[in-house]
Amino acid sequence: MTKLDQLAAMSTVVADTGDIDAIAQLKPVDATTNPSLLLKAAGLERFAEDVSALKGSQNAADEFAVRVGSQIVQLVPGVISTEVDARLSFDTDQTIAKAESLIDRYAKVGVDSSRVLIKIASTWEGIRAAAELEKRGIHCNLTLLFGFEQARACADAGVFLISPFVGRITDWYKANTDISIDSPEQDPGVQSVRRIYTHYKTHGYETVVMGASFRNTGQIEALAGCDRLTIAPDLLSELGQSDGDLPRALVNPSEREAATDPIAESEFRFEHNESAMASEKLADGIRRFVVDQRKLEDALA
Repeated sequence: MTKLDQLAAMSTVVADTGDIDAIAQLKPVDATTNPSLLLKAAGLERFAEDVSALKGSQNAADEFAVRVGSQIVQLVPGVISTEVDARLSFDTDQTIAKAESLIDRYAKVGVDSSRVLIKIASTWEGIRAAAELEKRGIHCNLTLLFGFEQARACADAGVFLISPFVGRITDWYKANTDISIDSPEQDPGVQSVRRIYTHYKTHGYETVVMGASFRNTGQIEALAGCDRLTIAPDLLSELGQSDGDLPRALVNPSEREAATDPIAESEFRFEHNESAMASEKLADGIRRFVVDQRKLEDALA
């Protein structure tokens, strides 16, 4: 068995791409997109007719996201994650409205809401929107998650899934500290996901932990056994071509404890502010997605 085969036996493997051909070849369970990936998809020959048909139309970017997602969902047995416009990251009501609009668009092309996760940035306002959407039967994927306080708030809100960003956490520590990483166990991004996973399983939270944003296969292997792992095609291919034993790295704790008290907004904001890494990477991630969202809109204008 390849390492990818072994990984798939322990964790649900998700393709982090809008490349239909890569998804068809790699056969992941789920798939996920974001504005950056959709911008790349808009440049592919496969979607040339869609881009041409949508040019100048109202809400073309949302419609394109759904067209890409509806093709992807035909190739995976699980779900497709589609992202809310990052410019709404601090507006709870508008995030809810946009999420419902995306679900309606999927319904019009025959994709049931059970096959879609709505991706929302893990701001306080975004988490509040996700809590309401979950009550309405719309499952959410809380993305751009860097800090433990974000993970706590998501679990308290009962969101379906979180995507802690392993690689971007590591990037920050390499750029801003003198940290030396000689093994995946010393990697701050890996350590962050392991802490979240242990907290969720120890306290009985049902929110799914999906590690994301990997820089190398070592980070992925160090999280084998995590609920889900969303991986770029090049790293999936590398794992698919690698032999050797892949031991399970994450296991459910043998002892359970009662759920902790919900995190208050003031505590969330203070803890998030205290972490230069989490606050800077969340803001940077939102800005980057907004840049690519605008580029996508320009390409469809």
